[in-house]
Amino acid sequence: MSRYLTILAFAGACALQGQTANPLIAEAKQAYTGIKNNLLKMADKMPAEQYDFKASPDVRTFGQLVAHVADAQTRTCSTIKGQPKPGDAASKTAKADLVAALQASFAECDGAFESLTDASAMEMMKTPRGERSKLGALIGNTTHDNEEYGYMAVYMRLKGLVPPSSERR
Repeated sequence: MSRYLTILAFAGACALQGQTANPLIAEAKQAYTGIKNNLLKMADKMPAEQYDFKASPDVRTFGQLVAHVADAQTRTCSTIKGQPKPGDAASKTAKADLVAALQASFAECDGAFESLTDASAMEMMKTPRGERSKLGALIGNTTHDNEEYGYMAVYMRLKGLVPPSSERR
């Protein structure tokens, strides 16, 4: 019985190790995936005629916030992959075009996550704000996404819409 339990424990440890070959990347991607899903649902849920809505005259429109997220993600995640490129979402105003740009930016970030291991995530890269690790840049991207989601949630509430993160409650 003791030998059986030892073998079972060893098999379980091996299985766990296989599931978490890159635990830092996996954990960072889990947080990213949550905000990714919320932002995509939010962009879809806001009616097209509200993409030009501003919560006050001195802030961006809802559509400009979507574009800002898309362009920031494109710049960050393409740089992580070693192929820096600017986004072009800021030039768009139609909901369909902005949602497509947001989806493309998430595809860029999905690729950035897939390109890394925990070891390569620690590699340093140059950014406009100085040197950062690739993992630090991904975490910064997720933090930025959450910040922008918070702004956009106010826009939705002002239009009588429930933000996706509150729908489950």
